[in-house]
Amino acid sequence: MRAIVVRKFGATPEVADMPMPEPGPGSVQIQLEAAGVNPFDQRMATGYLDGKLPHDFPMILGVDGAGTIASLGRGVSRFTVGDRVVGKFLTPPAGHGSFAEYAVLPEGATLVSIPNGVPTVTAAALPTAGVTAQDLVDAARIEPGQTVLIVGATGGVGSFLVQLANIAGAHVIATARGPAADQMTRLGAAETVDYTAGPVRDQVTATHPGGIDILFDLVSPPEALTELTTLVRDGGTVYSTIGSASEYALRARDIKGGNMESKGRALELSRLIQRVADGDVVVPIDATVPLADGPAVIGAHGARGKTVLAI
Repeated sequence: MRAIVVRKFGATPEVADMPMPEPGPGSVQIQLEAAGVNPFDQRMATGYLDGKLPHDFPMILGVDGAGTIASLGRGVSRFTVGDRVVGKFLTPPAGHGSFAEYAVLPEGATLVSIPNGVPTVTAAALPTAGVTAQDLVDAARIEPGQTVLIVGATGGVGSFLVQLANIAGAHVIATARGPAADQMTRLGAAETVDYTAGPVRDQVTATHPGGIDILFDLVSPPEALTELTTLVRDGGTVYSTIGSASEYALRARDIKGGNMESKGRALELSRLIQRVADGDVVVPIDATVPLADGPAVIGAHGARGKTVLAI
């Protein structure tokens, strides 16, 4: 089968022929039709998991994927052959991911059925970014009427976060520029801030001199996040998804939150994809590219929404 692999940490991703994986007891074999691309895929290729999780080489990349159950291992009861499914393809040992024609997962992994009416390509873009956004909203416990600033709103996580915060009743301020500002408005942002027009902190202060309640920052380094945190009222909430928050400094102002690493699994993914099926959440896909062109988009920057590999 074809797959995108790295042969060692730091190597350039390449398309290679790999053995067909077979399901063992309690596992399912999935014929993949689409795989979502995330920033984590590049981090995985460069060695983020080294020393953190057992891994195999050649390492097949890809965490998010969707397709059809092709065969079952002994004892599987949750799924049947032919079921359409979507999930996270990162279980130890790492290196058997979704950037491939087939993959195997334990039936108890983060793997759920795709509701009728949701295209497989749409489902494949959902797990990592969508569940991270859902985890952030759940952790912040947004109350109707609160003011929420989302920095990095036009990326994969941000596109979902704007929608989910709006659904929770927040007044959403999204950082965006150019055509992306219109997209953020359509997704539920009450305001947009063009970060190329001047410091975000100054622009938000001008329109919200009393401060904001919650800051979700998906992109800023520590120094920039510290500056933006001054927008948040004492007792508010700040979350960074890239480890930029100083939890000691936040606690000094009685600010809740800190650094978020998504732990969402099948329950959260199932809840989120049902929201997609119901039409409450849309999945913004920026580009769909064939598996053969996948190495070129791993680690690429500048996309709005999600990139999906068609397998």
